[in-house]
Amino acid sequence: MPGLLFSPVCLTVIWFLSWSLCPSCAQIWTDEVSGEQYGRLESNVTLACNNSEIRLPVSWHLSHSAVLPWHQVTPNGSLVLLRVNHSAQGTYSCYDNSGRLLRSIKLRLGHPPGRLTISCQVPNHTHVRCSWVETVKTFLPAEYNASFSNGKEWSPCIVDVTQKHCDVVHPAFWQPIHTLRITETNALGSKNTTASVKLHELLKPDPPESVLVKELEGYPKKLLISWRFPSSWPQHDAFPLIFHIRYRPQGSMFWSEIYSLDNSIVIWDALAGHLHQVQVRTRDEINAESQWSEWSPLLLGRPWEDYTTPEPDVEPEDIFTLPTKSKPEASTPKSRGSKHGDEGNLGLVILLVLFSVVILTTIFSLIFVVWMRQRRRDHATKQELTSMVKMKSIPI
Repeated sequence: MPGLLFSPVCLTVIWFLSWSLCPSCAQIWTDEVSGEQYGRLESNVTLACNNSEIRLPVSWHLSHSAVLPWHQVTPNGSLVLLRVNHSAQGTYSCYDNSGRLLRSIKLRLGHPPGRLTISCQVPNHTHVRCSWVETVKTFLPAEYNASFSNGKEWSPCIVDVTQKHCDVVHPAFWQPIHTLRITETNALGSKNTTASVKLHELLKPDPPESVLVKELEGYPKKLLISWRFPSSWPQHDAFPLIFHIRYRPQGSMFWSEIYSLDNSIVIWDALAGHLHQVQVRTRDEINAESQWSEWSPLLLGRPWEDYTTPEPDVEPEDIFTLPTKSKPEASTPKSRGSKHGDEGNLGLVILLVLFSVVILTTIFSLIFVVWMRQRRRDHATKQELTSMVKMKSIPI
């Protein structure tokens, strides 16, 4: 009996019954095709039902719904979607009259790549980072390929697709102009974008780090400002930096500015008792065409102030007092301050009195000198008149 099941006659009967009961089962494995198709937005997209040239009546469904966008069905069963937009995306299924699935297609819509907007940053002499922005939003996954040329040879620019930038390590900085080429590719096409890069003009260090503002004890008009080189800048004598420091009292509109080659500086003209705003930036010292870094975050600092502390109390038994009707007043910082103020005022009065005495003495001296000269002149005039009278009285 087991051998009878595998006889040619029995196998033929079994095949005939299976085909009669399920005519589509024999072809479902070859006719059902799942795939992905891409189309351009605002254009006509054609979806083919199968590769057979036999013209059979078919029906199309979008995501298990009989409602389709604006369309036409060609005589060979292909579906033509007209002027498609984003709402036409989805999975399309093609069935014959018996309900057999002939093909399933996932449709994705978008645009081919357009020109990219490229910008490059050069934080030091050994690293270039270029990023880009799409001028055309494609709505489709894309791949990027980037290369960098110094005018003689091309080298790869290492691409980060998620961040949309690429990095070049140790570029030929002595070359005046470089060329960056980026190719964007998606399912609808590809586009090359090139840009010229002048590294010496784009060189822009990162801001100085760890900026500190400290007071100098005993100096109410000084501030010590210190900072560190940017961590991205190579610590080498071949790449010196110049630093630009600006500061002002809080609330002022005008900055004072200082330049330095060191990583610290002392301000000598701070406004005593006031908070000051301080910022630092840097630039390549040798390359005059390079750019200044961004300013460091705004910091506040106040110069040193002399905080007078009250004198310690003295025990009563250590004080020798004479009998008096009035109570001795306790010494306080305020009374000492008043005493120092009175002494200062007294000194000023003494100086004014002395100055007035000197001025008056000078004036009186001048008056006395003028008077003496005038008296001598009058005496001489009298003598001359007397002589003339005597001369006239002598007989000739």
